[in-house]
Amino acid sequence: MKYFKLPDLGEGLAEAEIVEWHVNVGEAINVDQKLVSVETAKAIVEVPSPVSGVVVKLFGQAGDTVHIGEPLVEFEGDGEDAGTVVGQIKATSSEVAEDKFIIGSAQVQSGKSGPRALPSVRVAAKRLGVDLNHLSGTGPSGQITLEDVQKAQASQDEKGELEVLKGPRKTMAKAMAESHAQVVPVTLNDDADLHAWADGEDLTMRLVHAIAIACKHEPALNVWFNGEQGTRRLMKSVDLGIAVDSEQGLFVPVLRDIGNKSQAELRKSLNAMRKGIKDRSIPPSEMVGATITLSNFGMIAGKYASPIVVPPQVAIIGAGRMSQQVVSVNGKMEVHSMLPISLTFDHRAMTGGEAARFLGALLADLELKKVE
Repeated sequence: MKYFKLPDLGEGLAEAEIVEWHVNVGEAINVDQKLVSVETAKAIVEVPSPVSGVVVKLFGQAGDTVHIGEPLVEFEGDGEDAGTVVGQIKATSSEVAEDKFIIGSAQVQSGKSGPRALPSVRVAAKRLGVDLNHLSGTGPSGQITLEDVQKAQASQDEKGELEVLKGPRKTMAKAMAESHAQVVPVTLNDDADLHAWADGEDLTMRLVHAIAIACKHEPALNVWFNGEQGTRRLMKSVDLGIAVDSEQGLFVPVLRDIGNKSQAELRKSLNAMRKGIKDRSIPPSEMVGATITLSNFGMIAGKYASPIVVPPQVAIIGAGRMSQQVVSVNGKMEVHSMLPISLTFDHRAMTGGEAARFLGALLADLELKKVE
């Protein structure tokens, strides 16, 4: 038999969720025919077949998570496994070959694996809309009982249906948890006076420009930091991640080398990325490698925040909601447009002085002043 395993779908992506199969067991398919659509943290990817042959088995169904190197499809015929190989698939008997595969030294159940429950309980769970994978059984040896299913269904009716995090939301939850466990965050807040701006300024592009200037003035914030090894890498270019809110969850596309591109070029790139996010066609390569991040949350609501730093980055800038405020200018009261700015930084990787100098340079550029 030949096995096609989930290939590497891009830097930093270890798994994908099956969205839809495009082939059936017993079907004869051709090279490059569309096999399956999978959803990663970055995009929906269509995976083509690397070989021609007859499909013997599909590993997983819609909604299942598959890791890179795990089997997707078994084909009829002899020869080496197709696709990217991680570890090896070994079978100790013909029966095991149907129900189990082994990756490295870890044996993983497939096909007949799942929570322990009698067939009648499974039928009841399906009828009541209860996912057995999220229940803890109270029966012998942890078996799920009919009463367990009925209690879960009653809880759903009373409190709402349990939703399993998938795709971008699942990735976001993991990233936030890792940040909380690793980073020592400190946040500085201040306001930029935008009174000197001309009408029609592009707020996001002005922020991008100011971040590039601030990184040049204080490179300690444009860094990748490894806390376990106690090392940092000062990055040669400023690759800015921009947090984009969507119905599917949080996406952070990356604008490359912002210090050496015009605002027109950067705006065109950002617009294309936003469109790619909306229709889920953005390449995974455009979602990795940020050296610092901007969250322009004020476009929705909120003035100040403590944005989350995602390692190996060491800093994130938050821009709040712009407002009109009364300020004193040469002893007289004037009304100016003020932009709240929040800077969260990992205090393990830099001093407070470095962070404050970065913020000062960013504010000066936004206020159209010379950066000292």
